[in-house]
Amino acid sequence: MSNPTVHIEHAAGQPARGRLSRAAGFWAIAASMATLTAFSTAPSPLYSLYRRQDHLSSITVTIVYAVFAAGIVVSLLLVGHLSDWYGRRTLLIPAIATALAAALIFATSTSLPALIVGRVLTGLALGAATATAGAYLTDLDSGPNGVATRRAQIVSTVANVGGLATGPLVAGLLATYVPSLPRLIYIIFAVLLTLALVVTWRSPEVRPLPEPRPRYRPQRLAIPAAARTQFSAALTGDFLVFTVFGLFAGLASAFLSGSLHRSSPALAGLTVFISFGVGAMTQVATATWPQRRLLALGVPVLILGLAVIVTGAWVHPPSLALFLTGAGLVGVGSGSIFRSALTTVLTTAPPKDRAAALALFYVVGYLGLSLPVVAAGIALQHASFKLILLTFAIVVTTGILLATPRLRRLSTKN
Repeated sequence: MSNPTVHIEHAAGQPARGRLSRAAGFWAIAASMATLTAFSTAPSPLYSLYRRQDHLSSITVTIVYAVFAAGIVVSLLLVGHLSDWYGRRTLLIPAIATALAAALIFATSTSLPALIVGRVLTGLALGAATATAGAYLTDLDSGPNGVATRRAQIVSTVANVGGLATGPLVAGLLATYVPSLPRLIYIIFAVLLTLALVVTWRSPEVRPLPEPRPRYRPQRLAIPAAARTQFSAALTGDFLVFTVFGLFAGLASAFLSGSLHRSSPALAGLTVFISFGVGAMTQVATATWPQRRLLALGVPVLILGLAVIVTGAWVHPPSLALFLTGAGLVGVGSGSIFRSALTTVLTTAPPKDRAAALALFYVVGYLGLSLPVVAAGIALQHASFKLILLTFAIVVTTGILLATPRLRRLSTKN
């Protein structure tokens, strides 16, 4: 069997002509990832507008959300791991180009067919880019032994979750205060994604690629044997955290416009921003914390946040203040648990399998983000939102409590 060949465009010396340095490439890829994730959640606060304009039912909006999630999972399974074989940039450029195509579709039309096609393309782009960009950042910031640095872990998480938080806020503000230009947000993202294409193309490949290339196969959903205990525990927390994030990305607008009779896109965007944004800030603030301490903060605060949200929905009249407070608490809890889980994956996966490990991590995460929300959207046809929210909170809390002993045993070993 042949040894891996080294085709590296920039090592420790000067960057190759036309390429950015490793440091500049690191921040360019982080910005590109943040742009893509922000674009992926930008439509979240706008669904209520589309529902009124095009007379869409809640089940139709749920279908739009479902095809987005399906696109992510399919892309992760089919191509999310290929950057380990063909290079990070080789996979990331087509992913960003696909997102750009989706932005151009939304910039010209927000009809139901356009929404479905655009969201499928967005899901495909995000699925291909998520694991690739995380692995790319780790490559660009790691030393000769390929060990992931703390900075790469933090920046990867902030670019991902911070982008998810920023997109809905900006989209909601523009829809509220510049209503004469309802598609302006997509034009802005089209420009930003074009810039992301340019800087990604100029970023260096720094990791040796295997030669000959392995034969293509879809991503196998198997936990790496060398880190079975670590991965299974991390995936448990991963699924539950993404499930909670899905509550805000998929259902916040429905709760605000329904139970609270507040249809402002800016408010819907703010709600998502609080949850995701606080989660990103929590991960930065706890950057030096050991995993046991992260779990000690994350688990009880997440459960408390869910309790506050449910209370806000069940009091009469429903309380916006409690809902937003709960969103912040959920952000703290989810951010702590998410960083603990992601750190486990990045530090236990060998460099040659890093993108594949991240692909598995995000497949499980985006299943958690999508399946419960789709189920809730269907259930809204037959039950009240507050009953669904209560059921949702009970299920997530039960899962967290069952997983906590296992996660604590893992953190003690680490």
